[in-house]
Amino acid sequence: MRFRFNKETILWLRDILGAELEPTCNRRKSISALNQVLLTIRFLATGAFQQLVGDTFGVHKSTACLIIQRVVRKIAALKPQYIKMPTQAELQHVKLGFYRLRRMPNVIGAIDCSHIRIESPGGLEAEVFRNRKNYFSINIQAVCDANIKILNIVARWPGSVHDSTIFNDSALCADLENGRYGDGFLLGDSGYACRSFILTPLIRPQTAPETAYNNCHKATRNPIERCFGVLKKRFPCLSIGLRTKMETTLTTIVACCVLHNLAIIANDEEPPRDPEIVLPPEVNEIHVQNNVRIFNNENSAVRTSLIRTHFG
Repeated sequence: MRFRFNKETILWLRDILGAELEPTCNRRKSISALNQVLLTIRFLATGAFQQLVGDTFGVHKSTACLIIQRVVRKIAALKPQYIKMPTQAELQHVKLGFYRLRRMPNVIGAIDCSHIRIESPGGLEAEVFRNRKNYFSINIQAVCDANIKILNIVARWPGSVHDSTIFNDSALCADLENGRYGDGFLLGDSGYACRSFILTPLIRPQTAPETAYNNCHKATRNPIERCFGVLKKRFPCLSIGLRTKMETTLTTIVACCVLHNLAIIANDEEPPRDPEIVLPPEVNEIHVQNNVRIFNNENSAVRTSLIRTHFG
């Protein structure tokens, strides 16, 4: 409960990072790689101030800060190894995972964005981080498979930036446009434009096949919703909000996503909610409808063909 991982997974992470984290001297107060990992994981698992986490481990706030920065950088550096889109050999396995949910063919990922709370960064451009729910955030984009394993992550855009803008600017969009994944496509919500490589639900289904498509689309895209839910439950710092410098904040978000995938690989159970952690009331999460962009592309050839051949 306190560290959000099983003991074996923590030791595995220590083994992955240990050689780079172990102290290089034999001073009496040197902090072992295991304790550095535990201190960092405890920070991610609580969202507490670094001073409080340092007190728990008996180290000064400045030491705790340096340890957290060092360890999250090391974990985030594992991103190319643990967060990556499937290779050609793996595509069929990913498609099969989604097909088993509701028999939707050729799905290679579910895509969505989620807001991570931050403190106001200050400066002249601080307001670009205020999202449509009226709090400061980083808008992160993620793609996951049917087992909620993260395949792609983009964590660098201010909260005011729309989901479709993030996707259109991403390397993943360019890869899909260039046909890197063949006839595979992503499933997104109505915040994305419907294209040959990203299918969205129909805004106003008129026929039984169109309604069946929408129901299948919703159920097949559900893993990305669960992915964000599990990610924020395992790491409450992402819900409570990060109070670190912007560079460390972005690195921490990526590190949490890497740890999320490590937990899935290790078959860690979803952690219970820590009763000592109090999430902030959502008093500021007021939807501002005039800033919501919904695309209504009812004439997508790929989507029309899919409805006719698989739901007709």
